Amino acid sequence: MKYFMAALCMLFMGIAAAQNIKGKLVDESGSPLEDAGIFNKTSGQHSHTDGTGHFVLDRTSVNDTIYFSRLGYATQTRVVSASDFQNPLTIVLQESSISLDQVVLVSEVNALSRVVDVDVKTNPVKSSQEILRKVPGLIIGQHAGGGKAEQIFLRGFDVDHGTDVAISVDGMPVNMVSHAHGQGYADLHFVIPETIENVNFGKGPYYAEQGNFNTAGYVDLKLRKSLDKSMLSTEVGQFGTRRFMGMLNVIDSENSNAYLASELYLTDGPFDSPQNFNRINVLGRYRYALPGEQELVLTASHFSSKWDASGQIPQRAVDQGFIGRFGAIDDTEGGQTSRTNFVLDHSKNLGTGKSLNTMAFVSHYDFELYSNFTFFLDDPVNGDQIKQFEDRLMAGAKTVYQDNSANLGGMEFKYNAGIGFRYDNVDDNQLSHTLNRQELLERLAYGDVDEMNGYAFAGAAFKSGKFTFEPAIRLDYFRFDYINKMSELYDSSSEEKVAFSPKFNTIYSPTENTQFFLKTGIGFHSNDTRVVVANNGEDILPAAYGVDLGTIIKPVDKLVLNATLWTLFLDQEFVYVGDAGIVEPSGKTKRMGLEVGARYQPLDWLYLYTDANYTHARSTEEADGEDYIPLAPDFTMVGGVTLGNSNQGFSGGLNYRYIDDRPANEDNSIVAEGYFVTDATLNYSVKNWTFGLIVENLFDTEWNETQFATESRLFNEPTSFEEIHFTPGTPFYLRGKVTVTF
Repeated sequence: MKYFMAALCMLFMGIAAAQNIKGKLVDESGSPLEDAGIFNKTSGQHSHTDGTGHFVLDRTSVNDTIYFSRLGYATQTRVVSASDFQNPLTIVLQESSISLDQVVLVSEVNALSRVVDVDVKTNPVKSSQEILRKVPGLIIGQHAGGGKAEQIFLRGFDVDHGTDVAISVDGMPVNMVSHAHGQGYADLHFVIPETIENVNFGKGPYYAEQGNFNTAGYVDLKLRKSLDKSMLSTEVGQFGTRRFMGMLNVIDSENSNAYLASELYLTDGPFDSPQNFNRINVLGRYRYALPGEQELVLTASHFSSKWDASGQIPQRAVDQGFIGRFGAIDDTEGGQTSRTNFVLDHSKNLGTGKSLNTMAFVSHYDFELYSNFTFFLDDPVNGDQIKQFEDRLMAGAKTVYQDNSANLGGMEFKYNAGIGFRYDNVDDNQLSHTLNRQELLERLAYGDVDEMNGYAFAGAAFKSGKFTFEPAIRLDYFRFDYINKMSELYDSSSEEKVAFSPKFNTIYSPTENTQFFLKTGIGFHSNDTRVVVANNGEDILPAAYGVDLGTIIKPVDKLVLNATLWTLFLDQEFVYVGDAGIVEPSGKTKRMGLEVGARYQPLDWLYLYTDANYTHARSTEEADGEDYIPLAPDFTMVGGVTLGNSNQGFSGGLNYRYIDDRPANEDNSIVAEGYFVTDATLNYSVKNWTFGLIVENLFDTEWNETQFATESRLFNEPTSFEEIHFTPGTPFYLRGKVTVTF
């Protein structure tokens, strides 16, 4: 606590900087390199470049050995001389093949994210569905024709579509609060895979900059600020699949650059009723280096998709031969959605390790989804199809001040502080009973939501010898407003709440290649506004309490190992079930788990990785045997091998993912079957052309991508049945791809 109080005091007090060196990292063209690592091998001090490529490395002495590193660039070593303290350095890094020896284990709470970045660089994301799979232990599933956000599983959570994982793109939130389909709904399909620079992530509620929905973890995608080359690509595959993608450099000068990217994706899918899926993405990004070591990045993007879906089908209908595995009970399901984003990022180097970063965004979002989960259970004549709809305007901003060059009693001291807000205006948020996507039979819920979240956070990092202590605190204010349009009279309700979220992380680095960590913290996810007003403001922000104990080691240059023991407790909460328009209570839960991973690169052209995750998840307020958490996986495993990393000749990869059997209901009497699926790629590059093959489900495994225990009734059944309803996983799926760069 004394460290934490000192950190808050230092936010408002000047500190005499210790001896340091400062400078700038650039590539061979002179463009600044953001987030490059600077590591003092002699003292263990480390730093990173800011958005303008500048850095300050504190507590540095003559004859110290400094590493300058960034993935994709050859690591540069420099022995400090007396003259280095007089004038800022300019370090030029040369491009190089991606290699594990470019990874330096610095004392950071999300160090594993930097290690896993090698996975992304050696085996880039090939589809929007694959983005989240880059996070170790995170499994996804699609169950509505490809246009709906994926279902997420992480650390023993069935996260639904994002309730317990905070997802963002360059800091802009993706999760939708009080969404028509489900709390925290996170649709990442507006991201073009080729524009991704890296995937930053952290597990558990230990990060002060991450607020709402950061309980199981967070994922922040970083997009490219510029392109090395322009690119055109086309894919053709089974099931009527076509994809066309282009990224074009439009400005490329010393002080500014800009590029445009677009994607068109069409497919019918493997289903008996064609999906008629189409999605279009457009993105434009402009970067300008302002005078005074400032940088401005403007981003505009638009995404729109439409699709039909076969939905989740009952196992009994397949077993009885009524339909095939890729058939449908109600093939009028489907929907359409769109999102338009405008984002402004500004960063300024204030000198001597200080920086100020500001991000502001505005988004317009539409959503319309038709589903039928129970078929003829409630309405034996017209069926149980539902429509979920909303029209949303979202805006927000965040400013963060950071000082990496302070000193406290001879101890290295860094701190940051930030403030921000987010506002969601959701009109016509509704759940309706419909027929054939045309006729409105009954409104079940209909209203307008206004939700505001203002927040502030502060954190510090004290380095004393081989220990680093990181206290932090976050304060969130929420206001929830709901207008019920189903009432004949004007019916408006409001509630407000404050959340206090302290964190404290400790890192011990006995050597430059070994790190041990203990993370502790409190996080939360907000409940749907309709839950908040229905329960008179009770249990608005249920808390999550987490502890991680683990290690990352690098015994040799080309091998990195990691292991973590963790536990997470969640408070009582009320869940708004968007598919039924009801409030459903859920009790306290506890989760404990073990995660292990390995990355090995024995040869420059051979890279192997694997991650295994075991979780024990239970409700704490139910009797033994009735305390299972539905769909919470207890064991998952992912891994793969990548061959070749040059720009010429053959390259490829083989990846697998495994999830074991898991309970589909509270007493485990209904089981969701596990699966093991393997994907493969093969590429041949010659000059500026690349020809590739992409195979999903290489061994044509019969697997269920998503599964639910659901009570339903078919048209010809006298009674209802509760059993597994599933969306079949993709069978053997071959696509060809041609890419040209210029």
